[in-house]
Amino acid sequence: MGLVIRGGWVLDERGHPRRRDVLIDGGRIAALGPRLPDAGHDVVDASGLLVLPGLVDLHVHLREPGFEAKETIATGTQAAARGGFTTVACMPNTRPPLDRPELVRWVRAKAEREGAARVLPFACITREQAGRELADFRALRDAGALAVTDDGRGVQNAAVMRAAMREAAQLGLVVAAHCEDEALAGAGAVHDGAFARRFGLPGIPGSAEAVQVARDIALTMETGCRYHVLHLSAKESVAFVRQAKALGVPVTAEVTPHHLLLCDADIPAPDANWKMNPPLRSREDREALIEGLLDGTIDFIATDHAPHTAEEKARDMAAAPFGIVGLETAFPLLYTHLVETGICTLQQLVDWLTVKPAQAFGLPYGRLAVGAAADLTLVDLEAERAVDPAAFASKGRNTPFAGWRLKGWPVLTMLEGRVTWQDPARFALT
Repeated sequence: MGLVIRGGWVLDERGHPRRRDVLIDGGRIAALGPRLPDAGHDVVDASGLLVLPGLVDLHVHLREPGFEAKETIATGTQAAARGGFTTVACMPNTRPPLDRPELVRWVRAKAEREGAARVLPFACITREQAGRELADFRALRDAGALAVTDDGRGVQNAAVMRAAMREAAQLGLVVAAHCEDEALAGAGAVHDGAFARRFGLPGIPGSAEAVQVARDIALTMETGCRYHVLHLSAKESVAFVRQAKALGVPVTAEVTPHHLLLCDADIPAPDANWKMNPPLRSREDREALIEGLLDGTIDFIATDHAPHTAEEKARDMAAAPFGIVGLETAFPLLYTHLVETGICTLQQLVDWLTVKPAQAFGLPYGRLAVGAAADLTLVDLEAERAVDPAAFASKGRNTPFAGWRLKGWPVLTMLEGRVTWQDPARFALT
């Protein structure tokens, strides 16, 4: 017996919504079209709902092992499912960091047992993320690592980064970089701008990111490595990536929802729920990110979901850790503030959250097509409510978007034909 998703709106090849049924059998999409026969199948009424491929987020922090008070693989993937995500890639800055193949295999196995989303772990570039000695890339790849990164820190030594890119190029691995020159960033807590000066906080200049983006692009040109820039934030970085792409350099880049929607002028007061790394930058930086996304310089959107405990985020802004959560609010935030305002189309937004990240890393996900995995997200574009951190599935409540009224909330998520989350007010599937 299969399952028919009946009468939902599916975007066609031109981005126009068409009423279509989706037949799921054996965890895959068996048929897609108008008025499919449902004899012998279970039926889900999707009337009035948008039916999307399962969303793909290639930058999240699940915090396990080592930081289970902040998040676990179980709670993080439950948050992903609520947000409509079926595939997430977790960063390796855990304790211990994912610098050994047995740790990568452990994360994959635990995620298969407990996860409500498909989990693809990144592994470290350097042992202990110390920036000195390369991890064993071949063993990490063979254990199932998606790519390598020292996210949370930039690789400070250019010779180490060049060696990493040479090794990764030989193995066909992507090197993904958190770009931050620590000598320039110093002890900064926020962007080096008006907010920092007003409240006497140490600032992080955009150049702290841009100089490493430029350096790594030069190393990419030398080594031929596939290079990905994590959470782009500065206008200078956007310009460097744009120039590199024009030259045919194999570089991709991502941007977060909060860097697209907020700048440092929006921070109401010193509040660690507005503290993330890279920081919210100037209005000009934010506009450059939107322009870069629209013109294809930036390839896709990732949340950089980074949960912390309430106690940690209650510290003052200089002492609190960096990071905000994002999995459960990404789609409605972007739909409300990019699509409904006319900045982009619905099809563009869906592409940036599905097929674009999948293509950047050669993954077979993010597609709604016969034969593809039955990863589906059903969205009610008319549903409107306020962001309520207390209702999050994530352990993290650290968000600057609390109380924002948003439209376009996911109401059902399905991974390979298995329901991983459903809005209990609309569905009661077993």
